[in-house]
Amino acid sequence: VQLQASGGGLVQPGGSLRLSCAASGRTFSRYAMGWFRQAPGKERESVAIINYSGTSTYYEDSVKGRFSISRDNAKNTVYLQMNSLKPEDTAVYYCARSRYSSTYYMSDGYDYWGQGTLVTVSS
Repeated sequence: VQLQASGGGLVQPGGSLRLSCAASGRTFSRYAMGWFRQAPGKERESVAIINYSGTSTYYEDSVKGRFSISRDNAKNTVYLQMNSLKPEDTAVYYCARSRYSSTYYMSDGYDYWGQGTLVTVSS
């Protein structure tokens, strides 16, 4: 399984970005997917998780109401819509495939990781 994340960039505070993560293979629809991020000097944290069918989601508290995760199983792609971005959202964002079908949010539950895409929120 290979995961290719894209969509990062430089955006002003209050702006929006949409990240995409395209997965290879035929088993995409069986597993939950997640977005994680790691800011400089900080540990990696989960941001948003979506279950295998897209019917259940999890969000880290600081992004609730601003970020939205979705998936298109026909396209083997998961998305992260990020609105009202803040400087503290600056990080490298990673997509990952879960070992499970449900919304387990700890990183030890993920066995495939993308290469990361940098999001910088700055004026």
